[in-house]
Amino acid sequence: MDEAKVFIEQMYKELDKSEADITFRLQQIENELATEGTYTHTKEELAFGAKLAWRNSNRCIGRLFWNSLNVLDEREADTEEEVFQALERHLEFASNGGRIRPTITVFRPSHPNKPDIRLWNHQLIRYAGYKENGQYIGDPHSTEFTRKCQELGWKGEGTDFDVLPFVVQIGEEAPKLREIEPSLTLQVSLRHPEFDWFRDLGLKWYGVPIISDMEMKIGGISYKAAPFNGWYMETEIGARNLADENRYNLIPKVASCMGLDTSRAATLWKDKALIELNIAVLHSFKEDGVSIVDHHTAAQQFRLFEENEERADREVTGDWTWLIPPVSPATTHIFHKEYENAWNATNYFYQDKPY
Repeated sequence: MDEAKVFIEQMYKELDKSEADITFRLQQIENELATEGTYTHTKEELAFGAKLAWRNSNRCIGRLFWNSLNVLDEREADTEEEVFQALERHLEFASNGGRIRPTITVFRPSHPNKPDIRLWNHQLIRYAGYKENGQYIGDPHSTEFTRKCQELGWKGEGTDFDVLPFVVQIGEEAPKLREIEPSLTLQVSLRHPEFDWFRDLGLKWYGVPIISDMEMKIGGISYKAAPFNGWYMETEIGARNLADENRYNLIPKVASCMGLDTSRAATLWKDKALIELNIAVLHSFKEDGVSIVDHHTAAQQFRLFEENEERADREVTGDWTWLIPPVSPATTHIFHKEYENAWNATNYFYQDKPY
């Protein structure tokens, strides 16, 4: 009730509703809590709460667009089949032929009398990872989940870019999986504007990053299945997913193809290769018409977000270690600022894996 009160008061004041409206709604919620042990958000509360959770997300540099979030209300979905269909609708709507729309699909919240819906996927689209004889094929981040999918009967092709299936579990029921239609994955083949050989590396990445394993909390209510997406910042792919040593680890390969001197760190070969990898990602996405933002533009957009929040007399919280981009962070204003890493209650939170 305490969290509901804070949320309703904040929302109703931001939307210029009256004190009488606040009092009436809080009385409704109190009555519902007394009889049901929980309460149900109106569609308006759900939409505002999901947007507010994004606005409060300390680790997100893309918060300028929080108010443009499309909220798909799927709280009526009751079976695995209905959940699968909702996830497919999310992919189609969010992908939008490359003009990516920030989107969240919200399934029913935790309820005293209903089993939780859980998504096993870290992201709705993600590549499988296989470990054989100490060597990795695909994405090492996905090896555990890939094994779980195989135990459930899924068979990948064993390439570096096998798209994993949806895995949905309702309560204590056995989890169920569904292959994802290739037409829904919006994958971008990577090439470089200057290096013809880059295309021969056979690299690609999916266009829409849909986080699907976080819990959304709004006014004391827990939504354990609420996959959401914005669009990529190029460094997420070019400086992390494809570059990190514990991921695809492609910097040595790119450096070799570039003919760089890798005999000692002081030649800065890693930096040169990293920049070209990011250039390739930006070039490929833009040429294919798939939304993406570079880290300098993203930092400028975050500055606008900060200015908007200041005008609204709201303090911007942030996790500096996540807000600075992993490439050339000191060239952005964020690097030179401090942020209070205080977490507001309406937010997205990590939760224990369901497997």
